[in-house]
Amino acid sequence: MSRRPTVLSGSTALLVVSLLQTACATNPVTGRRELSLVSEAQEVQMGRDASQGDLQRVGTVNNPAAQALVRGIGARMAAKSERPNLPWEFHLLDDAAVNAFAYPGGFIFVTRGLMTHLNSEAELAEVIGHEIGHVTAKHSVAQISQSQLAQLGLVGASVFSPTIAKYGDLLGTGASLLFLKFGRDDELQADALGFQYSLVQGYDVREAPKVFQTLGRLSGGAGRVPEWQSTHPDPGNRIQRAEQRLAQTPASAYANSRVNRVEYLRLLDGMVFGENPRLGYFTGNRFLHPDLRFQLDFPSGWKTANQPEAVIAVSADNGAQIQLVPGTGTPAQALQGLVQRQGVTVKQSGQTTVNGIPAVTATFDVQGQQGALNGLAVALSYGNVTYVLLGLTVPQVAAQYAPAIESALRSFRPLTDAAALNVQPARVQLVTLDQAMTGQQYVQRYPSTVSAEQVYIINGIEATTALPRGTVLKRVVRGG
Repeated sequence: MSRRPTVLSGSTALLVVSLLQTACATNPVTGRRELSLVSEAQEVQMGRDASQGDLQRVGTVNNPAAQALVRGIGARMAAKSERPNLPWEFHLLDDAAVNAFAYPGGFIFVTRGLMTHLNSEAELAEVIGHEIGHVTAKHSVAQISQSQLAQLGLVGASVFSPTIAKYGDLLGTGASLLFLKFGRDDELQADALGFQYSLVQGYDVREAPKVFQTLGRLSGGAGRVPEWQSTHPDPGNRIQRAEQRLAQTPASAYANSRVNRVEYLRLLDGMVFGENPRLGYFTGNRFLHPDLRFQLDFPSGWKTANQPEAVIAVSADNGAQIQLVPGTGTPAQALQGLVQRQGVTVKQSGQTTVNGIPAVTATFDVQGQQGALNGLAVALSYGNVTYVLLGLTVPQVAAQYAPAIESALRSFRPLTDAAALNVQPARVQLVTLDQAMTGQQYVQRYPSTVSAEQVYIINGIEATTALPRGTVLKRVVRGG
């Protein structure tokens, strides 16, 4: 069948012309006129909504001094930036991921994971300044405007690949935070702005390359690539750019500049390092939650994740998924709220027990824009908390996965093992060297619960680094 080219209607064409004539604004950083289909009020509202969602689902670190440092650095930089009148907010998020991100309108987040990998206030300032730069340069506004323009047919039609991963569009990989990803030029511009903001605030910008060195070492190891690296340009190139900026900065700019290394490290003493097992953790395919005192078993070989809003398991082919989420009201009310959603058809429902716990259950079908799903849900109340356990499959593999899903949903049971109930998170502990030594001697004398390489990375040292007497360093120990 032949296809005719898309032609804009007269009214749409007039709208497009009107938008192009009126929807331009001056970029506060570059001074150039550019397309902007998002007003500042809309930008702020979008950022505030997204920010509130993260604060509710993830929460902030219970460390008033560390929170105050993040807010203080950010507020001072923002006040001297190109957009001082935005309702700026700065938060230290209780997330183990090594990450920092900015929402439109001035809502900036630094994670606990990133903060424990930095080694001075000057390094932290570089990160916060970078995220402020994304907002002042309106990088997200430009992205949104281009997206809206594309929807009007001016950029071109979307082309979908015919080789979509099996079942991927139906189930995906579970819930996750969705951050705008900026292009290379935007990231490098944000780096340059962060450098400028740090310099204006009197920070020693010679510390900037250390941030990128740490990211580079993390991405080169066997562990998970930090979020700030996965959505940002190669650290090696960023180190070179930072060194070029330093070479162009007069030496007088460093007079009386501050690093505040030891003061910064003192804020990290006792901070949780990595994932907090008190909030739930996996041992193989078994999920245990010490604070809520329950456990359950997921199918062997499935991919699992403990997200703030859900515990998720996905089959290897993405054809089936299991979720454990908190419910609202009684189990019956929580289940009713689930099956009453648009597109859900209940096939069977009733009452049951799960390891002695009263529960309600339902099987159902879901018809959505991307296809059909088969579902099984179990809702129960335990420890004064209502839970919904949900299994979903695409119809093609429903019979294959139904036994494993039902077994997993019915494995919910009390956690009684004393060792699991008393597990504690790893924490940062500071050590002041009583004699000179090398990095290797340090990790040997002061053992950590993480690898030697990870200790080197979080301290910004190597095995051969000469460490003078009196140096303050981090190690990671299991909490008592």
